Amino acid sequence: MTPDVSSDRARRAELNSVCVVIPLFNEAEVIAAVVEDLRGSFGNIVCVDDGSSDGSAAIARSAGATVLQHPMNLGQGAALQTGFDYVVSQTDATHVVTFDADGQHRVNDASEMAELALRKRISVIYGSRFLDKRTKPGLKKRVVLQVAALMTRAFTGLRLTDAHNGLRVLSREALRKIRLEQNGMSHASEIVHQLAKSRLSWKEYPVEVLYTDYSKKKGQSLLNSINILIDLIVK
Repeated sequence: MTPDVSSDRARRAELNSVCVVIPLFNEAEVIAAVVEDLRGSFGNIVCVDDGSSDGSAAIARSAGATVLQHPMNLGQGAALQTGFDYVVSQTDATHVVTFDADGQHRVNDASEMAELALRKRISVIYGSRFLDKRTKPGLKKRVVLQVAALMTRAFTGLRLTDAHNGLRVLSREALRKIRLEQNGMSHASEIVHQLAKSRLSWKEYPVEVLYTDYSKKKGQSLLNSINILIDLIVK
């Protein structure tokens, strides 16, 4: 056995206690590749299909994910909560990685964050695109997200640089502190606010966000950023 193969197997064994939770809504074009890439590092992948109409659930299942389904679209926050409840009640996983379905996150970042959480016993690790020089969001999106981070800091006291990144690692203890009631983009604010109250150990980690032609074509980037600010103001 070559050293690289041995190292890969050891790494995968270390991550056997980690479950990846993916909120899924109409991502048939990319979800198979996302799940297959994750399976190279993680053995437990749960997709929560949030009322997709394009066959995303069947594709994710064929790619090797466990698929939970909402009969109608309830929003990303509800999908994450369904995934969290499943992990706590139906698995022995010690940690969850939240991972977006659109291909914007890197599996290596997710596995490095999970390994750090396991090794250092960190309860929560937030991914930050602003600690990573590879990520280059557009000016408008950068401004909106940085304002959101400042507002989150003011509300919670957590000095986060990127409070609304979908790539996170949460320990089982952290999952028990979360009860998401907001179904829109405000779920990201809810997660930070609820975990700030828990006083669990946390850390930020530099991650690359890939602004692909696919994600830009869907037109989600700036709209989601504006929604973040609206949710913070209304909250």
